[in-house]
Parts: sequence; structure tokens; C-alpha cells
Amino acid sequence: MAAHARVCWAESAAPWELESRLITALDLPLNLDQNTHNPFHPRLKTFRAEARTRARALPITT
Repeated sequence: MAAHARVCWAESAAPWELESRLITALDLPLNLDQNTHNPFHPRLKTFRAEARTRARALPITT
């Protein structure tokens, strides 16, 4: 990610509106919320559900 990811921000009085527009306009496959149009969405949703199930089955150590 250090070589390829970029981060920026913008102030907004209603950031949820900006987020909705950005998610629909950009290809953000790791963002499931409001991103059901992405072809990767069902597969990622399944992967995350399986990961949660595996994680919950693991013992908790202190």
C-alpha cells in the first residue's frame, strides 16, 4: 500500500452525502456499504462473513 495508496481529505458540512457520491463514482471494492454495484461485492461479503465465523471460533487468550 505504501507504494500505491493515496490519501486525501476534504472538509464537508454533510460528509455522508459526499461519501455516497464518491462510493458510486469510484471503484472501491473493499467498501461494502453503498457499493453493491461492484462485481466483487458478493465475493468480499462472503469472505468477510467466513473470516468473522473463523475468528469467533478461535480461543481468546489474555
